[in-house]
Amino acid sequence: MKTERHTFPNSEGLQLSARLDLPGVGVPHAYAIFAHCFTCGKDLKAIGHISEALTALGIGVFRFDFAGLGQSEGAFGDSTFSSNVDDLYRAAVYLESIAAGPQILIGHSLGGAAVLRAAPLIESVKAVATIGAPSDPVHLTHLLADKLDEIKSSGEATVSLAKRDFLIKQSFIDDLEKVSTGEATGKIGKALLILHSPVDEFVGVENAAEIYGRAKHPKSFISLDDADHLLTKERDSKYAARTIAAWSARYLEIENPEEDPDITIVRLEGRGFQTDVLAGGHRLIADEPIEAGGTNLGPAPYDFLIASLGTCTAMTLRIYADRKKWPLKAVEVRLRHQRIDAEDCGDCESEDGQVHLIDRELILEGDLTVEQRVRIAEIADKCPLHRTLEAEIKVKTHLKL
Repeated sequence: MKTERHTFPNSEGLQLSARLDLPGVGVPHAYAIFAHCFTCGKDLKAIGHISEALTALGIGVFRFDFAGLGQSEGAFGDSTFSSNVDDLYRAAVYLESIAAGPQILIGHSLGGAAVLRAAPLIESVKAVATIGAPSDPVHLTHLLADKLDEIKSSGEATVSLAKRDFLIKQSFIDDLEKVSTGEATGKIGKALLILHSPVDEFVGVENAAEIYGRAKHPKSFISLDDADHLLTKERDSKYAARTIAAWSARYLEIENPEEDPDITIVRLEGRGFQTDVLAGGHRLIADEPIEAGGTNLGPAPYDFLIASLGTCTAMTLRIYADRKKWPLKAVEVRLRHQRIDAEDCGDCESEDGQVHLIDRELILEGDLTVEQRVRIAEIADKCPLHRTLEAEIKVKTHLKL
């Protein structure tokens, strides 16, 4: 993942701090804007996990701090839900000016309520996803319950939220009470995905049911099972990201920037082993198992190697059986890679050291005779990749200066 730092002005002229996360290789085929939760910021760890997973799938993610939060200018006490919605709209305008209009809006908690309000205002948006969102912004007042009287009498009060103090003004409460997302949800005019945990301790899952009931199709609901409200477990945030990416692809107008199909690009950035791969226009992730120091988000290099052999084998057998008009219904290739001592290999040229052994098992489905099965198994060795692996291979490395 590559990151660009940006600032853009909101309607009050305040500079809002933002970051644009991009795929490690290639050009994004779509862009998303992420709206964070109440009092959170763009750099929340869970948001980072979601952004990382989306960029790995080719989606650029623009995330920013609302006015008065994070590195953005302004005082939090002067902000309202309506001003947050306007900040979101301004973010979309800015993103379109530097890249392309967002096709996806993603909102977490109160940010989810904000994207429901903002979506109809942004023409480029095709899909909206909410995570743990309240059905109406006024739901937030339950977090302020013990301070509401003080806010009403004094016009403002300091409220402790997530172990931090925030100044909340009466204007904020008034805005929550007069703004409803109910009508906006019914008229959103975009595909909607609602993600919510049934054990969410801050925003009950009944809010998801209310949003779903108001929305028109296409709409979907996905349970986040035992996830907490802030998606503090990495597996929960990355599951949400993969779900959003897979679901939204159905509704996006995918732009396929021209890439040289003959060049495979591999990029590893930062620490760890997670690697972005662009091969034949397709995006993949390579990694190492956790026990090897990786995060196990994708196959390891040797997994890719033997998978290539397996796919080439299956395709070769399909071509042969079709040419012969034999009833081969399906091919399953099972492979295992290991290193063995050369002295334990009965037919290896090497006599010392270790050799690589790929064990390949074929499972052929269909009404085939024994003779046909034997012949198909013999053809497996004629797979082009098999021949490449057994032939002399030279790798030439060039350093680009």
